[in-house]
Amino acid sequence: MPVEEDAKRERAGEGAPEEENPSESGAAEGVREASGDETALVREGAAEPSESGADDEDHDVSPVAPTQMGARRFVYAAYFAGAIAIAFISSKALDFAWLKLQSYQPTIGEPRDEIVMPLAGVIGAGAAAYYWFRTRARQLAEEVAAEMSKVTWPSRTEVTNGTVVVIVTTVVSTVFFALMDRFWGFLTNLVYGGT
Repeated sequence: MPVEEDAKRERAGEGAPEEENPSESGAAEGVREASGDETALVREGAAEPSESGADDEDHDVSPVAPTQMGARRFVYAAYFAGAIAIAFISSKALDFAWLKLQSYQPTIGEPRDEIVMPLAGVIGAGAAAYYWFRTRARQLAEEVAAEMSKVTWPSRTEVTNGTVVVIVTTVVSTVFFALMDRFWGFLTNLVYGGT
């Protein structure tokens, strides 16, 4: 019916959803906008992808993975870990200094964590800030992180296979050397007449 088809086309032009039968559309292809930045070519009448984002074989989807901070996140993590390590070492050094000072001045009392821990935290944060604002140190850390991001890391399967090989080799070597030790012990007892 030409009148119904014209009405459907008018609704499609106005933004209303088109209710077209796949058999009427033939092999026409339409462009569907997906969530985010990705678009996919979908043959009309084909099954729509699930909401979970799983791709069907009939769909050509080019996912766009957002890059969040790139290799710089490793620099931030290194500075944060360094601040925590310096704070931990500082807390131990402050505890030790407090105990030494207590031996000279017993009125000071035991080391108090409510004083030592915040002071150690300030020392750790100060050290991280100092090295962050030193351009050469930060530049070196960023270069190391950029080079590390270029490394091709082994897959889970390769790591598992390598681990299995190391464990099997260790067990076989241990058994071999244990048997050789027993054998040479037996020969030594025969030669020297041990008990």
